[in-house]
Amino acid sequence: MASWTTRSKRPATIAVVAVLATTMSLTGCDVDASSATPESKTFAYEGDSLKLMTNEVATKVIRTDRDDIKVTRWFDSRAGSQRLVWELEGDILEIDAGCSGLAICDAKFEVEIPEGLAVIKDGVEVAEK
Repeated sequence: MASWTTRSKRPATIAVVAVLATTMSLTGCDVDASSATPESKTFAYEGDSLKLMTNEVATKVIRTDRDDIKVTRWFDSRAGSQRLVWELEGDILEIDAGCSGLAICDAKFEVEIPEGLAVIKDGVEVAEK
């Protein structure tokens, strides 16, 4: 009579979790965009309205007396492939800062815009303040 042996997947799962935990501890999970060195980019802009696509990255919009648009990015990462975007095409300003793979990163943006410029951020109108 033949007997069948079933193997548990539990040891493999435990090994994968252990490898991930070790990797995370070695790379230092303490990423904080607030402590990163800021980078800035300025865009000339003549339009009356702007569509801002943030890709769900924390973004603060500040109205100023400037004539252009200034974007400041804080980005900190310890692992993974980086995706850093800040580009203006027509009336669409896209910003993004993230990472993929076994990734540890944090990001935030500040967008300074001219007073009176109508802004739609991720589909929602930004109120004048």
